[in-house]
Amino acid sequence: MARWYIIHAYSGFENKVKEAIIAEAERMGLSQLVEDIQVPSETVTEVKRGKKVQVERKTMPGYVLAKLGLNDDVYHLIKNTPKVSGFLGVNGKPQAISESEASRYFGAAEAAAAEPRKQVSVDYEIGDSVKVLEGPFASFNGIVEELDFDKSRVKVSVSIFGRATPVELDFEHVELSK
Repeated sequence: MARWYIIHAYSGFENKVKEAIIAEAERMGLSQLVEDIQVPSETVTEVKRGKKVQVERKTMPGYVLAKLGLNDDVYHLIKNTPKVSGFLGVNGKPQAISESEASRYFGAAEAAAAEPRKQVSVDYEIGDSVKVLEGPFASFNGIVEELDFDKSRVKVSVSIFGRATPVELDFEHVELSK
């Protein structure tokens, strides 16, 4: 019976590890024991240079979930895959997770996608001159460098002692300079 396991991979190589495991399982004739391999991720909208961009962000960087019929051959296949540190578990022994726990990792991305995001509108954009309303930089003026609608944050370049210093603030702590 196949169960879900968490594989520890080098950060940034999760998709390569997934592809390598699938390819090696086919080569060794073990593909029936490697049922499913997932890299938990979500699609996020980021604002870069004033434009909204869809970005795939990993929800568990450095980890890959695999539904395996674990035996000695599959264990060695995973352990000998390049960029794999091993299984998550106690004393180096693979620890299976429940189906509900595995679905929680995938369900988080699905729930976030199903949940309507609150629409935030601001009356300033990148390059505009703004005034800081609250916090330690209250009454300072600066230039908008970045807008992050997911976190409702704005990065403002404020001049402190003649040097431009980037400061991250909430949208409501900044207003367009008059």
